[in-house]
Amino acid sequence: MFNIGEFIQSSRRVMIVSKKPDWNEFRTIAKITGLGIVIIAIVGFIISFVFKFFGI
Repeated sequence: MFNIGEFIQSSRRVMIVSKKPDWNEFRTIAKITGLGIVIIAIVGFIISFVFKFFGI
């Protein structure tokens, strides 16, 4: 059964421990995320191209 009290206590603990990232940390996370999106797009394009080229 879901206990709302435990959820609130756990959420409060996470909020206390977490911190706002500084500018350099945010920029690094944004670069890595952008690179991941680009890689996934390239793989999707290659798969689409192969399927269209070979008529599968």
